[in-house]
Amino acid sequence: MILRHLRDGRVVALLLVVALAVVVLLNQFAPTRSAYSATVRNDTNTAATAPYFTCTGAVGADTANALFAYRLTESSNARTATDWSGRGVNGTYQGSMTAATPDPIACPRDTGSAYVLNGSTSYVTASRSYANPTTFSEEVWFRTTVAGGQLIGFGSSQTGGSGQHDRKLYLNTSGQLAFGTYSGTTQVVTSPKAYTDGTWHHAVTTMSPTNGMRLYVDGTLVASNAAFKAPENFTGYFRIGYDTVSGWPGSPANPYFTGSMRYAAVYGTELSATQVAAHAAAGR
Repeated sequence: MILRHLRDGRVVALLLVVALAVVVLLNQFAPTRSAYSATVRNDTNTAATAPYFTCTGAVGADTANALFAYRLTESSNARTATDWSGRGVNGTYQGSMTAATPDPIACPRDTGSAYVLNGSTSYVTASRSYANPTTFSEEVWFRTTVAGGQLIGFGSSQTGGSGQHDRKLYLNTSGQLAFGTYSGTTQVVTSPKAYTDGTWHHAVTTMSPTNGMRLYVDGTLVASNAAFKAPENFTGYFRIGYDTVSGWPGSPANPYFTGSMRYAAVYGTELSATQVAAHAAAGR
């Protein structure tokens, strides 16, 4: 009887030892967060520059339809605004030509400076005349604190004040952007807001027999007139920074723009809302 008890005790002890060993092994190989690591690898991943990452890329994507495109990034005292659309329609800097590199600057990922217009003599004229463009888009980046002056437009004279002047984007005396055309009657679409806050803005005007007049600011349509679809019929020159503005609604006494500009272009097509938004986004 005593021997049987001893044997049973040894069996129990042996079972306890085995159970303890199992527990130790489970704890030793149990996963813990501190000991776990993982690596994810994707050998097909690539990096590249988006096509509209720069203003040069965005405008360049549409230069097939451009009449001309000026970066306006030449150095001070330059006389020629180079046309990089491939059309060879260079512009001429009239009056004072000063370049600066303000911080911030529009199109910050593009090299070059900004064109500073002094509000009294500075403007740019295209070297080629055009016979009554009826479908067009005008584009410019600008910065100002002064209400008034033409940003871009179409005039019968290459220099000086034009007797006929149309297809005009200007700042009125309240600092709002106004896009005006004329054919028997004057038609103007005006932005609800003023843009004389000293920050960079992107402005585009479009006109076509299909959609009439449209004004975009910073990539967004802000004013339009679908009923008025034909501008004044004459042969003239596109001009940037100055031309006659007297007689237009809200026109200032000074027809010269005062401020800075970058990337001015005119297209022989109507830029779509998607294209305008891409151009604006590229300059931020």
